Amino acid sequence: MLVHLLATVMALGPDAAPPARPLSLAEAEAAALHNQPSLTEARGQLEAAEGKVEQARAPYLPQVLGTGIYKRTTANFTPTPGLTQSPGSTTNPLNNPPPVSWDPRFNYYQLVGTATQLIYDFGLTSNRWRAADASRDAARDGERTAEVQALFNVRRAFFQARAQHDLVAVAEETVRNQEKHVEQTRAFVRTGIQPDINLATVLTALANAKVQLVTAQNNDAVAMAQLAQAMGAPASGSYVIADDDFRAIAGEDGPPGPLVDRAFRTRPELANLVNQRRAQELTVEATRGGYGPALSGVANVTETGSTVSSPVPNWYAGVSLSWNIFQGGLTRGQVREANGTLQNLNGQEQAERLQVQVDVEQARLGVQAAKATIGAAGEALTNARDQLTLAEGRYEHGLGSAVELGDAQVAYTSAEAQVVQAKFGLASARAQLLAALGER
Repeated sequence: MLVHLLATVMALGPDAAPPARPLSLAEAEAAALHNQPSLTEARGQLEAAEGKVEQARAPYLPQVLGTGIYKRTTANFTPTPGLTQSPGSTTNPLNNPPPVSWDPRFNYYQLVGTATQLIYDFGLTSNRWRAADASRDAARDGERTAEVQALFNVRRAFFQARAQHDLVAVAEETVRNQEKHVEQTRAFVRTGIQPDINLATVLTALANAKVQLVTAQNNDAVAMAQLAQAMGAPASGSYVIADDDFRAIAGEDGPPGPLVDRAFRTRPELANLVNQRRAQELTVEATRGGYGPALSGVANVTETGSTVSSPVPNWYAGVSLSWNIFQGGLTRGQVREANGTLQNLNGQEQAERLQVQVDVEQARLGVQAAKATIGAAGEALTNARDQLTLAEGRYEHGLGSAVELGDAQVAYTSAEAQVVQAKFGLASARAQLLAALGER
């Protein structure tokens, strides 16, 4: 079923009008995790972070450079000022230079291979590597954050769509009841039991009920489009929302302390900042490594000559020590910048911890309020149903007025809508609590 849903979501063209099909909460969640662009962005950032880890590790591995040069060149003699002919020479090119020719008549070949291996650089490369590794972990936490947010959005959109669909049913039931009242009142007016004003009253109520039905249908269509957006699907998709409930969350009725501690352990935004801070601490240490020298081993092999068949080989091996002794305060400025960024991350982490506490407490209170609202809304619906039944009975026997009947109908419709909204409120609050905990 899930494979069929994903195939439908991805394959339908923008103008297609597929038949409505059942859609469960689990299918909506799977579609969101598969299609949401925000998750594609987060996964791309994680892949880029993986690449940066490889880049930071590269200087610790041997570096080999091969170069090949071929030249077709001239061989004109260039005198160097200050050079003199050695005492034993019979000819002096400085006094008798050969003629200059612009015709390149000579071949020159050069093959060079150079290998270097970093030995020690006071932690500059190693700490950069470890910092990149911590940044990769932060990017993975960012992917988890995107997943939690995508799931919260699709869950909220799913229950919002179901609530709007139920409100359409409430509005349709109200229209049917008002139509029944209109037919009943017409009969009463014809027989003289009720005055004409009662007919005008119930006709007005019917017209208002039809307006409310149109509004409910429009809100239902908007909610379906928002659900499609949350799933990353085309808005042209048509679904019948399954009657799923959102599961209760362990500890939702308990004190806030254990929930906050749980969120501190699992909230991906907080883990992201912790890993960013760790990466920045390593960056500070790596930047300080710029104060010291870098020691490397080096080896070089060359073959040069005017013909490929008889090159002249040379090679050497040794160590090199490079040290930027003075850079005009560059390293000092880089260290200060890295420390400032670290301080900024410390502040962000502290602020995020405070925000986590607020998020958890707000969601926990939302769940408790929604539970209390469901009980009160159910009781109100029972009373409103009894009120409407009594009002219809009184009206049928000529004891009640159209105003009384209309008030009872409005009260019943409002109570039904409150029950729908209360159920949506509980599901939404539980989804919010799960997101506040950083859990899927």
